[in-house]
Amino acid sequence: MNMRKIIFFGYLLVSVIFLLYLSYPQPDFPSPPPDALQSKEPGDSETPLRRAYFTNYTRSEVMDYYSGEFKLPGYFGLNLLSYRLNYPPEDAQSIIRDQTRSTFLEEIVHPFRESVFINGFEPKDSKDAIFIEGRVWSQKITVRYIRSSVFVRIVFGLLTVALIFILTKEIIKTIISFQKYGKN
Repeated sequence: MNMRKIIFFGYLLVSVIFLLYLSYPQPDFPSPPPDALQSKEPGDSETPLRRAYFTNYTRSEVMDYYSGEFKLPGYFGLNLLSYRLNYPPEDAQSIIRDQTRSTFLEEIVHPFRESVFINGFEPKDSKDAIFIEGRVWSQKITVRYIRSSVFVRIVFGLLTVALIFILTKEIIKTIISFQKYGKN
């Protein structure tokens, strides 16, 4: 078997794995941390893809919890790829909701798929203390889930796979022509 066939077979294998990853079902909306209280404020329940909770978890505990909640169990027991991205707190007003107060904003993303934004507000001044239903809470978190259509994912995945194939062929042609030009 020549090298060209081996590379093409490898490309096909990676492409099929990529398309299977894109077709994998989306996880449900992540559940709240244990002992958290869901906010009943009107702005926190405008959409089923955004929910707010009061919790006594720290930022790292919240992010660890949601990283675990948002893991995709993959094929053969392997967890699928996810990244955590950190944003400036001021971006919460455009990403989460206008008038959102924030001390941190992070995103957990499955590339080419869905993502979840977690915004946290930890009051620093006593005037901002969170006192709800007879309890003092250390922070309010707002979770926004961004879903994607499996059809759109597959279309973009197929386009990506096709473009990689075309660009790779063109790069190889260019390298070969440079090598021929260099020999003359």
